[in-house]
Amino acid sequence: MSQLSHMASNNHSSVAEFVLQNFSENPLVQILIFSLFLGLFILAFTGNSLIITVIILNPGLHTPMYFFLINLALLDVLSTLCVVPKLLQNLIAKNTISYGGCIAQIYFLSLCLGAELLLFTVMAYDRYAAICQPLHYTTIMSKTVCCLMASTVWAISGVNITIQIIMTVHLSFCGPNVIDHFFCEIPLLFPLSCSSTDVNNALVIVANIFFDVFNFLFILVSYGFIISSILKIQTKEGKKKAFSTCSSHIIVVSMYYCTIIYVYIIPDFGQSLKTGKVASVFYTVVTPALNPVIYSLRNKDVKIALNKLCPFLTK
Repeated sequence: MSQLSHMASNNHSSVAEFVLQNFSENPLVQILIFSLFLGLFILAFTGNSLIITVIILNPGLHTPMYFFLINLALLDVLSTLCVVPKLLQNLIAKNTISYGGCIAQIYFLSLCLGAELLLFTVMAYDRYAAICQPLHYTTIMSKTVCCLMASTVWAISGVNITIQIIMTVHLSFCGPNVIDHFFCEIPLLFPLSCSSTDVNNALVIVANIFFDVFNFLFILVSYGFIISSILKIQTKEGKKKAFSTCSSHIIVVSMYYCTIIYVYIIPDFGQSLKTGKVASVFYTVVTPALNPVIYSLRNKDVKIALNKLCPFLTK
């Protein structure tokens, strides 16, 4: 993070900090928002940490599906750490973030969000292999393949945001410094720049098409095959068991993509920034807080493992 801050400080022209806009200037509302975000942060951090611990300590959960779930939980922890602590600080102090801090927040948050979208696709492929190719599943999703897939997810997201950050820090900011959001995002910096942002905008569009559209289409195709295979199962119990293995993933993906589409697609058709700000809360804080609940409540193996580790949680 220090290297990012140093690189940023050498390129940012006259702007030393940005002003972030919170949801309300009313002190009472700010206290309520502070309490809400603090509660969601604790839930997200505790829940995802528990999921990671339970899976690592339980050999019966050392399967591809739970290996990817560890990666998802880790991404959720990191993404909330990128946003919520700074938001909580701004609710009780001045609403500013340094230029270097803004660049660092963009880097790590975008890394997590991009990797999460790719991971959803990998998890959909894992469910496809388990349900549509059960006889070859252990070969298709071997430990080596799983590690390679997870590494590729982190690497692709890392390369993408590194390129975008390099292009962003070469922009000059010499005037307005108010960001109408509660955290920093690359597209929100473009209107504040006094440099040309044509190349930057093109990079963002290409990244959105790849991470949002292509991945979403791949997930839809995967679940098309999955549903087709489930419908061919003769017994009702067999269909129920097959569907239960991917129901949690469907719920989480649906929640995540609904907010992503709402924030990044609908704005082109006139959505207000304030509405987008509220929607952003879901994929940065609410979804990471709900993911552990969804996966634990809808998964018998996870509930059993949680009961062994923390009996008081399942009573």
